[in-house]
Amino acid sequence: MAIDLEAEAATREENNAAVIAALNETSLSEVESSWELDVINDVERGRWIAALGAEAIAELQYRFVGGRVVLLTTWVDPAYRRNRVATELVARVLNEIRESGKKITIICPVVGRFIARNPQYLDLIDKVHPGAGAYPQRERAAGDQGEELTAFEKDMR
Repeated sequence: MAIDLEAEAATREENNAAVIAALNETSLSEVESSWELDVINDVERGRWIAALGAEAIAELQYRFVGGRVVLLTTWVDPAYRRNRVATELVARVLNEIRESGKKITIICPVVGRFIARNPQYLDLIDKVHPGAGAYPQRERAAGDQGEELTAFEKDMR
């Protein structure tokens, strides 16, 4: 069976856009989802899973590289988007990583966007290997001259 890399990339981009849109609708003070989620570290498969009962409704894939946790991609079941599932999953994963004392490299744009909105996690980003998703570009509003920097932009300077 042949793998259509372009179709797979397009699907991944659509998923990222949908999850980021859901993150953007979430107030910074609203981290917990609408349900009681279990977040389980499936070390064998390199992913944290958000489960509602016995059902896995979201995951954040990762790998360990050079003592860092490389956060690869976040997926949320479409039926559960816009209910702060990604927000809670990412926050709980980052809190677990903080407790372990490890640094992170961010490939996943969802995690990058989450940290941009929640700068208390900036200290987790590995300064030498931040990753392609670590510091997303801030979208400018009409009339914005770009003079005000966000916390993650200031950290980069």
